[in-house]
Amino acid sequence: MHLPHLKGTAGKASVRMPAPETLTLLMAQHIGAPATPLVGVGDSVKAGQRIGECAGYVSSPVFSPVSGAVTKTEQVMLPSGRTCTALIIKNDGRYEISGDVKPPVVETLDDFISAVRDSGLVGLGGAGFPAHVKLEAKKKGPVDAVIINGAECEPYITSDTRTIYERRDELIAGIRAVQKFIEPGRIVFGLERSNGAAADRLEADIADIPGISVCRLPSSYPQGGEKILIYNTIGRTVPEGGLPADVGVIVLNITSLAHIGRYLHTGMPLIEKCITVDGTAVREPKNIIAPIGTPINELIEFAGGLSKPAGKVLLGGPMMGTAIYDMSYPVTKTTNGITVLASEPEREMLPCIRCGSCVAHCPMGLTPTAINASMDIGDPAERAAALSSLSVGLCIECGCCSYVCPSSRPLVQTNRLAKAYLREYSSRTAGLK
Repeated sequence: MHLPHLKGTAGKASVRMPAPETLTLLMAQHIGAPATPLVGVGDSVKAGQRIGECAGYVSSPVFSPVSGAVTKTEQVMLPSGRTCTALIIKNDGRYEISGDVKPPVVETLDDFISAVRDSGLVGLGGAGFPAHVKLEAKKKGPVDAVIINGAECEPYITSDTRTIYERRDELIAGIRAVQKFIEPGRIVFGLERSNGAAADRLEADIADIPGISVCRLPSSYPQGGEKILIYNTIGRTVPEGGLPADVGVIVLNITSLAHIGRYLHTGMPLIEKCITVDGTAVREPKNIIAPIGTPINELIEFAGGLSKPAGKVLLGGPMMGTAIYDMSYPVTKTTNGITVLASEPEREMLPCIRCGSCVAHCPMGLTPTAINASMDIGDPAERAAALSSLSVGLCIECGCCSYVCPSSRPLVQTNRLAKAYLREYSSRTAGLK
């Protein structure tokens, strides 16, 4: 699909906002097991201190962005409907840095993977998959390509673009670390052609580093989808149910790469994010560097507040973003944008007219109409068989189907429910065996 880009903040330098008086640190900011709290009410903390530990292989530690004290713990409902533990930290304003913050000693691949885990890095493009688990692919088989995702195909969001302009040295350091320890045959940066100025800047910065190239991708959505990015940069197809490692590839977000470079040099873990605050209701759209745990309402206030009544506030962009239910919900590791859309009349959902627009625009070649119909099958086994035959697991939840539907049907939401149903059904039937 060709969406309006609306990248009005691409040329605006990011601005650092003051740390708020109170921060909410969720223990579930990533795919996998939530972190286990290491501190409790009354404990003092310092900036960069580990306050949540990995609770399993697919997990990630959490760190305090400020110095202060834990005032309470509470259960916070995530936009997905699940709940997780959160630590509420009162900022003392002194920004005392933890003594544990120091550059790691990295001499081997194991050291490198451990350092990435200890940095708290997860996929910063939105998915939140722990980065050290991705890098483990190097130990399980050959990795001949690392693809750096800078496509940033969602409307409004430009925080990755600002990484190219503002974090050159950290990007270079991250590149050299990946080359040294992952030893890929090539590193390919994927950027959309519409972002030509940033691509030019990046090409100039990496000109003297061998084995690296910039691939200028068609300016179409969802160009930044992992499987689509792999196919459009190096021509490989990730099979259904497979991972990039299955085709010898590791994919990293461009800001993730910069964080690796920063952590190896400073030892400061992931405690802040650059976030694009934009949308039809934002008075002064801008890129803001804010501590993780900052309430969304304070972020919006720093962007001048609202010029119109908000109809929807999204974590992320208007296509794949998740609506929040409470403006005090905090910034997390995966927050790369806050999109505030002005209130509009709600469109009525109508019956499907079988126009085929959702099929024509699905980047994965699926049939959302058939998936939607299969969810109405009463027999659980028949429903599961129908959904499996329709390869619903390939859905990347990009939202193209819902966007083009003239009947305003919630197709991407139904696909998401269908995938959840298949997972639950498979788990239940496996238990019976």
